[in-house]
Amino acid sequence: MKQSLRIILFLIVTVSVSMESWAISADNAPRRVHWQNIPIPVVLTVGEERRVQFQAPVSVGVPASLQSRLRTQTVSGSVYLLAHAPFAKTRVLVRELEQGQTYLLDIRAGEEASSNEPIVVEVQTSAETTPASGGISTPGTHGYVSLTRFAAQQLFAPLRLLSPMTGVARVPAQQDSVFLLPNDAIEAIPLMAWRAGNLFLTAVRLRNRSADPQVLDPRQLRGNWLAATFQHARLLPAGHAADSTAVYLISAQPFAASL
Repeated sequence: MKQSLRIILFLIVTVSVSMESWAISADNAPRRVHWQNIPIPVVLTVGEERRVQFQAPVSVGVPASLQSRLRTQTVSGSVYLLAHAPFAKTRVLVRELEQGQTYLLDIRAGEEASSNEPIVVEVQTSAETTPASGGISTPGTHGYVSLTRFAAQQLFAPLRLLSPMTGVARVPAQQDSVFLLPNDAIEAIPLMAWRAGNLFLTAVRLRNRSADPQVLDPRQLRGNWLAATFQHARLLPAGHAADSTAVYLISAQPFAASL
């Protein structure tokens, strides 16, 4: 009888410990988010650090309004966020250092306790990518990330490293200044364009014509775009070596029709 009681007590304790361990593990399990060109909401509890993990090394553009309220630290692809004070939802731009892929985070912070699990941002590639609008699906074609990388290579890579991409064809580009951004200080000129199945890809040069630095915000782009990626998120004043950059636009129609 005593032996049976000891076995029962052992089982109860074992199950209780296992359930507690499972609960702790579940609480710390990361939340996986697929990047689909929709800003990712991030809620912070003041005084508690939260990690957002990307697939490549990144830089974080913190708006001036948050610099005294939000601490950011980046280690390779990990971004550590710590709010010093509450603040309302604010959009923060995150950019991959090598490929220029851009992500948007909608971050807010409060005193109330909130979920603090790490966030892992995953990017679908090639045929796995699903268009944000849900309207076009092109099995076997390239995804947004690979198309953007291809366009960047065509503009900046040495000729000896350039290679064609299967299923991607060059199409004429309207190489005249266009009204792509509401800010007259930024000149936009399409440089190259391609078609990949039902998708259209356009590389546009952006040049700052003013004496002030300019911050690029994808929300200000005119037109209907499935994806938009800036090579750099900030332009220095006109005449500086860094007064120009490129934006890569993916659309369901040719550039002129999408604009």
